[in-house]
Amino acid sequence: MKAIISLLVMIVGVACSSEPTITKDMLDGGTLFDPSIYKPENYLVSKAIPTPTPEQARKPVIIACHGYTATTFEWDELRTWAAGRTDILLSQVLLGGHGRSYDEFKKSTWRDWQSAITDEYDRLEKSGYQNINLLGSSTSGALLMELVASGYFANRTAPRNILLVDPIVIPSDKTLSLVKVFGPMLGYVETDQSADEDKVYYRFRPQETLQELQNLLTTVRKDLEKGIKLPPNCTLKVYKSSKDSSADPVSAVLIHKGITTDQGKPITVDLIDSDLHVYTRLNLRSNVTTKDRTNQTATFTDIAARVLR
Repeated sequence: MKAIISLLVMIVGVACSSEPTITKDMLDGGTLFDPSIYKPENYLVSKAIPTPTPEQARKPVIIACHGYTATTFEWDELRTWAAGRTDILLSQVLLGGHGRSYDEFKKSTWRDWQSAITDEYDRLEKSGYQNINLLGSSTSGALLMELVASGYFANRTAPRNILLVDPIVIPSDKTLSLVKVFGPMLGYVETDQSADEDKVYYRFRPQETLQELQNLLTTVRKDLEKGIKLPPNCTLKVYKSSKDSSADPVSAVLIHKGITTDQGKPITVDLIDSDLHVYTRLNLRSNVTTKDRTNQTATFTDIAARVLR
């Protein structure tokens, strides 16, 4: 999630009314839709290979989940990087309520966002896939941690790996905690992004969804304080940008302190020398450096190596 506007701007008010001015060229407008809605078989393994052969069922499947206000676009570069590989299968999940219109997004809850992940997981498990891995960026990191804490995997085939890129537990912009107070007054928050990004990320963030995000993060923080134990034979790794305008790096500290393997061992955290949030997504960003591309490639390579172990 990109940085939320400062408290001063929230109070003064970016919005002139309770509803934003949306054009048809924006994802918010309900004219553009995430392509996975039209052709799910191009994005979801469960739709592309609903009846796998024994060999296919043994291959690692990565369920890649994007962040708040984003779309499957966030993991397109992983698919491009892995193009031509036959040893890994990739499912790009569109979170519930996302990729459609501002109104659909506004009505969605964090449980709706999460349901798209569990829908794909359930389909893969029922189809016989044996090596399922979860990859989440930003808010999806919180959604995945909540699944573990709530016991979702207790009576299911456990994921082999849970991999989190810039997971958010503590926002860098602390004004999110005040959304319940100022959100109804404001109506929505507008993000400063390019016209190209408007096609794949919501420009306008309804205060209702910001409240849902805050509720999710509060739930996960409490879960981490109590302690979360991973399912048997499951590992978790965090890849965290050192300078992140959306997810405070202390998020990684809380995850490291709050989650252990089923045997009580610590999980792995890699601190990445980057000032980008979800540093694995470089397309449409300006001023991408050689270091940014090196970080992306190194992380994709590490993800592949972990799921192939």
